[in-house]
Amino acid sequence: MSAMITGGCNALATLVSIFTVDKVGRRKLFLEGGAQMFICQLVIAAAIGSKFGTNGNPGVLPKWFALTIVVFICVYVAGFAWSWGPLGWLVPSEIFPLEVRSAAQSVNVSVNMIFTFAIVQVFTSMLCHLKFGLFIFFAFFVIVMSIFIYKFLPETKGVPIEEISLVWENHPYWNKFVKSSFQKNKIAAPDSQV
Repeated sequence: MSAMITGGCNALATLVSIFTVDKVGRRKLFLEGGAQMFICQLVIAAAIGSKFGTNGNPGVLPKWFALTIVVFICVYVAGFAWSWGPLGWLVPSEIFPLEVRSAAQSVNVSVNMIFTFAIVQVFTSMLCHLKFGLFIFFAFFVIVMSIFIYKFLPETKGVPIEEISLVWENHPYWNKFVKSSFQKNKIAAPDSQV
């Protein structure tokens, strides 16, 4: 039943992303989703830690407690489904130049699948050892991911795909690594033709 509930939340929240991503922007959805996931993981860790402790035997859980955990898991899933879930596929497809887009997306998909496979393989073992601390472990990485988005990802909302290089040229960090269109044209043409 829990899997059906969270799956339904995932599907509905993904629809929210589809209809709001071009209005709200990628960065705002990433950061809002990251904050939502972080808070939910801390609440779930605190709730499970208070009931289960380190021995893992809570006895009979009150129905309200179980429902509260399911609600926070649904809020977490919704935060992921309208931010990190779909945008992890959309943003890489936008930011790569056309010449390398298909190869770069292949690398993106491969890295995503490899890390998903690795997490699935170690999740049960980590849960047995870390118990409720596993949620804190993942909350830490949500913070790291959100800081990365805040500092390094430019907003691409409303930018035509042909002009995406201008976004990188004007970014305070990436402009050190991306040549401006003017510099590219100057290099391509000899000085006598400029």
